[in-house]
Amino acid sequence: ASCPIVERLACCLMRKGRNSGKKLMAVRIVQHTLEIIHLLTDQNPIQVVVDAIINSGPREDSTRVGGAGVVRRQAVDMSPFRRVNYALYLLATGAREASFRNLKTMAECLAEELVNAARGSSNSYAIKKKDEIERVSK
Repeated sequence: ASCPIVERLACCLMRKGRNSGKKLMAVRIVQHTLEIIHLLTDQNPIQVVVDAIINSGPREDSTRVGGAGVVRRQAVDMSPFRRVNYALYLLATGAREASFRNLKTMAECLAEELVNAARGSSNSYAIKKKDEIERVSK
């Protein structure tokens, strides 16, 4: 994908019916998020986003193998492209769930999620999910 990673993050935020197609809103959320990250960490916010994506992409997954009603889970390695896509999906989903029915804005939740994921701390939704996926595929 020749699309910049920050733009892909913005596109991931346009999910769930009521937000679909609202790219201006998504871009504004990402803009505020990067400013918040800069204030929180004093690092380059783009670098924090990249670290978060690296840390929250699962390395292996399980696929369903079987015929005639017998289904086994078979561990398979994830392609680098799918790892990035999945990491973006997990980060966006975590931020969406955190900000839903909450006083915090989407930008604040996304910033928190990205910072936690970049540190690899387990109170990030994306890191939790990644560990769960890798544990299932073992």
